[in-house]
Parts: sequence; structure tokens; C-alpha cells
Amino acid sequence: MGISTLMVAVFINPVMHLVTVAGIICLMLSAFLANFFRDPDRVIPKDAGILVSPADGHVMFAVRERATGRRPSKEEQSNCENHSLTGDWHPEACEETLSFQTEQRWEPVEAGEEADDDCWRVAVFMSPLDVHVNRACEAGTIVAMEHRTGKAKRRGPFLPAFKKESEFNERVRTVLETESGIRVEMTQISGAVARTIVPWTGVGTILRRGERYGMIRVGSRVDLRAPANIFKPVVIGAESNNPDYPKGQFVSAGSTILFKALIEESE
Repeated sequence: MGISTLMVAVFINPVMHLVTVAGIICLMLSAFLANFFRDPDRVIPKDAGILVSPADGHVMFAVRERATGRRPSKEEQSNCENHSLTGDWHPEACEETLSFQTEQRWEPVEAGEEADDDCWRVAVFMSPLDVHVNRACEAGTIVAMEHRTGKAKRRGPFLPAFKKESEFNERVRTVLETESGIRVEMTQISGAVARTIVPWTGVGTILRRGERYGMIRVGSRVDLRAPANIFKPVVIGAESNNPDYPKGQFVSAGSTILFKALIEESE
């Protein structure tokens, strides 16, 4: 459309350059869409005991968390705690926290209060200029996939993805069981502009490390949770106030290592 419009402006009539401006705008929009939907190949690391980034972008934070509640079943609806933004919670976590059976409520763990059922969460913010294709953090099988719309709106709420509270925007939670039997949780979260999460896989899909499993259109974020008794994050988040990474370390989906196994470190 941009090329056709510019040809009209050159060979017929620019109409006070309005046609020329319209053609330039069309070409700029085309360039933005081509840049946004790009899907470059990546070199996937083959090291043992690692988890790679599921998304391109800057690391918002890496925080150690503990589950303090879970989404209630129908039988538990009468014994719930309600939050205006996040909805209803049963005040007990899953019996096996690290199985990620359903969405759980997480709170930061204070230093000195660590436990074996804690998780590390790394959040990656994707700006509209980043690649938005998401990749599997490790080889394994998808054992659960859950879509949640947010609280009080059909497809919302939509807080800016760079805010921590945006974790309760519309989201798709994917639980991956690795070949060694460890479960990790990848959550695709929509932002204030991005409102379309596109999973390309389903429960039972077997993925390779770094294999594409979905995308989110325009700005958004992806969170990766891993058992704290097995993995430790090796990236720097914006919350650390590191002067070398004011926006957090930039990571690339499928190629940047987010977590390393503690056993590998001790060896």
C-alpha cells in the first residue's frame, strides 16, 4: 500500500503532499510489523543443568518466593480469601508446591527463612521492539497449560507489563516437566498494549530446549519459576540497582542461560 500510494503521488497527483505522507506512514508501519514478527534462529546451548530464557528482553527481577495459597476448587469456594485485583485464593498452597498443579499465590522469602519448597522467579520484560516468539527453557513435556483472564474483566486487567503487579494480567501458565522429572513453570503475560497470547502447543507436547512454543503480540513479559533447591538464577535484574544494568540484563530466548543447577556449581 505504501509503494502504491507513493507511485500515485509521483506519477499522478500528490494532493498537497498528503498522498506522499500517507505512503510514508504505510511504509513505516510495514517496517514496524516486519521487525515485530521477526523470528531469528538462535544458537541453543547444550550444557547440562541449565534453563535458558523463554523470551527476549530485559530481566525485571530475580526473586526467591514461597507459595502461600492456591486457586480454590469448587469444594473450597466457601473457605477463600478474596483480593480485589488477584481474585479468590485458598489459604494453603498445593500439597506438592513444586508440582505446580494449579496457579499458586507467591510471596518473597526473607533472608534466613529459606526452605526446600521455595522457587526462584525470573521475570523478562519484552518491549515492542523485541522478538516476541517464546521458546522452551528446557527439553521436556508440557504437563499442564492454564489460561486466566485476570480479575473483573473479560480479558483484563491490563497493567503495563514492566510493573510487578502485571503478573495478574491475562496470562497463560505452562508447566514443563523436564527429562529428569523436574517441573518448571513458564507464564506468558499480556501487557497494556499486548492483548493476544498465542500458544502454539498443548498438553502432551514434547519440546526441545529452545524450541518455539508460542508468542505474545506487542509489549509483554514472561516469568520463569524453577525449584530453588535445584536451580539458582545467574542473571541480573533491574531491582538489583546494578549501574551496569539499569534496565536489567538483556537476555535472548533460547540462548541466554537464566538458571544453573546447584549440583553443577558444587562440582
